[in-house]
Amino acid sequence: MIARAPLDNAFGDRLEPYRERVNRRLARAISSGDGTPERLRAAMEYSVLGAGKRVRPLLAYASGELAGIAAESIDAIAASVELIHAYSLIHDDLPAMDDDDLRRGRATAHRRFDEATAILAGDALQALAFETLSMDDVLASHPASARLEIVGWLARAVGPAGMVGGQSLDMEAEGRRVGEAALENIHRRKTGALLRASIMMPSVLGDMPDDARDKLDAFARDIGLMFQIRDDLLEVEQDTEALGKSAGSDRANDKSTYPSVLGADGARVRADELHERASAMLEALGPGAEGLAWLADFILRRSH
Repeated sequence: MIARAPLDNAFGDRLEPYRERVNRRLARAISSGDGTPERLRAAMEYSVLGAGKRVRPLLAYASGELAGIAAESIDAIAASVELIHAYSLIHDDLPAMDDDDLRRGRATAHRRFDEATAILAGDALQALAFETLSMDDVLASHPASARLEIVGWLARAVGPAGMVGGQSLDMEAEGRRVGEAALENIHRRKTGALLRASIMMPSVLGDMPDDARDKLDAFARDIGLMFQIRDDLLEVEQDTEALGKSAGSDRANDKSTYPSVLGADGARVRADELHERASAMLEALGPGAEGLAWLADFILRRSH
């Protein structure tokens, strides 16, 4: 029988234990590759094991709580989404993309190492994410059909219909104004798809009715977009020191953002609307969704 996750403490009290879990799993994944060139490994560790909020792994653990799945079965999922996130940041920062020099308060990977090493580190982290899912002993105790569905969720989130496609559309939109519908399409792919997968992958392991999974998916879709709107707002609300990355880079790259399309106040209203709608979906899911509700509030109110 699958062990149920404990729900006796407020989710905020479980943040650090969850972060420690995924950090250990990430370090293990990077160190496990026999024959990895030392410079490549150093770039991977630099990009993954530094400071980070670990929002995507936390969403996975909170979703696991809702589905009644113990953390041991979520560890590989949590690590895989963070590996993908780190890969995406390395490539986003490259000169051919956003050309950023600062990430999480220190030099970006291509500045700390070199451009070729950064590209290869990103490639390696993407592959490692799928290796982590497919080779995990605990996940292997679950049905093969569930494991395949989980891999499919991550592949779709990363691929041309998800994150990579969103990045492509984002680059095409540089230097011109786009409407809200086009902007939403970009960010539901570029940012939202991986956040959605982080929430939905654990649900595959639980015995969740179809209508409950539909509500969870609706929540996941709205939270992904809300995350990006808050990110856009932070670009105009905070300075580089507070953000840990270059403030004003979107403006420098002439990108359309929610504040530039809707105005800052309009963007805040849109984020609040998404939060309210997402919260209603959680309320319909009943007990067990407290962690996801906590994280939804955190995403809306975060200051960096």
